[in-house]
Amino acid sequence: MTVVKSLLLFAVAALCEIGGAWLVWQAVREQRGWLWAGAGVIALGVYGFVATLQPDANFGRILAAYGGVFVAGSLLWAVVVDRFRPDRYDLIGALVCLIGVAVIMYAPRGA
Repeated sequence: MTVVKSLLLFAVAALCEIGGAWLVWQAVREQRGWLWAGAGVIALGVYGFVATLQPDANFGRILAAYGGVFVAGSLLWAVVVDRFRPDRYDLIGALVCLIGVAVIMYAPRGA
């Protein structure tokens, strides 16, 4: 159950951070206005709190693993929201990152 909780938290964190960054991008690059920027800043702040809910107590480990989730999640966001078509190297890179997440977070460790 701990792995499932961790994976769900990574998904929520990715949604908050990638969505927040996208909202700020839209505000600045697409001139959508300050409401979009404010919503993005709030979403980015929520991301910071969601990360603290991970079962593992090691900040560096959580943030390092989240980096891999961010890479894969960003590509997925781009596909769904921006109609981006990743090439095979994008997909291979994302897969390598997710394997890294699995090793960092879920490899068996001695106490």
